Amino acid sequence: MATAKARVRSAGSRARKSSPAPAAVEPRPPGAGGVPELVVITGLSGSGKGSVLRALEDLGYYSVDNLPVDLIPKFAELTHESPSIRGAALVVDVREGEGLKRFPEVLDQIREKVNARLVFMEADDEVIRRRFSETRRPHPLGRERSISKSIHFERSQLAGIRSKADLIINTSKFTVHELREFIGERFRGDGSQSNIMIYVTSFGYRHGLPSDSDLVFDVRFLPNPNYIPRFKNLTGRNPKVARYIRSFPQTVEFIQRISDLLIYLLPHYIREGKSYLTIAFGCTGGQHRSVMMAEQMHKNLKDAGYTAKVSHRDIVEAQH
Repeated sequence: MATAKARVRSAGSRARKSSPAPAAVEPRPPGAGGVPELVVITGLSGSGKGSVLRALEDLGYYSVDNLPVDLIPKFAELTHESPSIRGAALVVDVREGEGLKRFPEVLDQIREKVNARLVFMEADDEVIRRRFSETRRPHPLGRERSISKSIHFERSQLAGIRSKADLIINTSKFTVHELREFIGERFRGDGSQSNIMIYVTSFGYRHGLPSDSDLVFDVRFLPNPNYIPRFKNLTGRNPKVARYIRSFPQTVEFIQRISDLLIYLLPHYIREGKSYLTIAFGCTGGQHRSVMMAEQMHKNLKDAGYTAKVSHRDIVEAQH
């Protein structure tokens, strides 16, 4: 059994002692409103497990950090039988040591008795390295190996657990606020479409493809404003440039077809548990056509009810 003590956070436990006691949470049947009775959070160190636990705590979940694996079945049983707990959340990770090897079997046993959901947190290696560098905290696996080697080893240790996850969240592009918002939407069970974060970006092919893009659309077939003197030093964010590009029938048809495609695809991505999607539009220099298209698609996705952000990798900011 792990020697580290479990840290328990009940809902509202961070409030000052002088604050009035929080209102009692109405008991709910298991899985009511799409909310699981027990949420088990695991994944890579530095991926945001603590932030997710705190977000669930704020939603009313009884929360425990670093609970030994051998105590999880009893914890699940107690929270299942308690009339005052609508849901519980706990973190299990490499701090458990050798006990982590027993976790898949324990999870299977729990799922036979209670409604449980396994959430696996991860992020790109470069992002995790940067987070450890910024916080100056040692990796839980110790200082004997480099951060990069620790990340690689941890991924291999957690591969089997990851395959059992109901929801996999890659937090590489999430801010802390965005992650909390995503968890709120996912676990409040409000059925919102916006529980996927969409990043729309423009780029120029002469500067190379964006390495983190999920979907890439080449808009170099559209008429190029760069060859019109009055537009050359402007960008696709300028209303006159955007109006010029949209004046061609192929532009109108392309916008409609891509919008329809994305609206069709996004619900499928959400059902598969994808937490974010990066859509890139590219033209030659990344100044005109791709910028206009990214701005337009950002608007269309927001109008459709999705949470979307737009950025322009290669735009000259001084020119609009």
